[in-house]
Amino acid sequence: MKRMCAALALMGAAIVSMPASAQDWPNRPVRMVNTFAAGGTADVLTRLVADHLTSVFKQQFFVETRAGAAGTIGVKSVADSPPDGYNFALTNITHLVLAPITNPKLGYDPFRDLTNIGYVAGSPIMISVNPKSGVKTINEFIELSKKSDKALTYSSSGVGSSGQLVAEAFAKLAGIKIEHVPYKGASQGIMDLVGGHIAFSAQTVSSTASYVRGGALLAVAHSGKERFADFPDVPTLKELGHDVIATTWFSISGPAGLPPDITEKMNREITRAVSKPEVQARLRRDGLIADPMTVEELKKHIEAETARWKPVLGQLGLIGK
Repeated sequence: MKRMCAALALMGAAIVSMPASAQDWPNRPVRMVNTFAAGGTADVLTRLVADHLTSVFKQQFFVETRAGAAGTIGVKSVADSPPDGYNFALTNITHLVLAPITNPKLGYDPFRDLTNIGYVAGSPIMISVNPKSGVKTINEFIELSKKSDKALTYSSSGVGSSGQLVAEAFAKLAGIKIEHVPYKGASQGIMDLVGGHIAFSAQTVSSTASYVRGGALLAVAHSGKERFADFPDVPTLKELGHDVIATTWFSISGPAGLPPDITEKMNREITRAVSKPEVQARLRRDGLIADPMTVEELKKHIEAETARWKPVLGQLGLIGK
């Protein structure tokens, strides 16, 4: 009897010592960090996921915008948080792949310091020109570049961004000279292209879509696997003979050590949120593709993207020391 009582006491102590997050999570509001500027694609995706989680878990998942340093400031704030299920961030290829390669002193390691939970959506890179340039196809663009005495200038959302990597990979395959003009975000670079100050832009479809629809820009190709139904006349780089397939993707991450049950619940609901037909239709209109992944699939995806882009960054001299 004494042994039984001792065993029961130990079981009770174990239950009491379990993290509250593993028993009744969430029992208070949860912070979702939007790591980019308010009003952009990242903000839209963060709120889309937060609204779904609020509805499902009956607790407020509130969005906090913490932009700066390409979003890595917001990511670090979550990496430094306790793993109790009350702090998450919208992460992307920059935070989990590119920035850790270009800046080893970033302040966090994407595998050691984060729990990467679920894939939200991704947007290919669109190569766009000013309609006044007279260029209407990618071949005309290549011809224009080869006739020019100077390298054609282009914008991306920053040094080491997926836009820069796609543009440089394409230029190498096409045998043309280009010059990167980095901006702190997509909008300023796009507006400089609209104003005729640069030759082309390499920005996400989601950032460029409204300008293309409005006629301010002309899209000549994008880096997706296949054409978009909303942009049926814009070919992929792959089908044009330039083997470049790439996506600027977004995911949800939390601090390292997050309880597995919370991780699985979050992954399941992120998948449900982006799998709704009405959400899929909305994302496609914005040039975004939802591609749900398990936690393990996301881990392998991050590893594969790291292995893929590190040599490209090395060729550009962007690997940090």
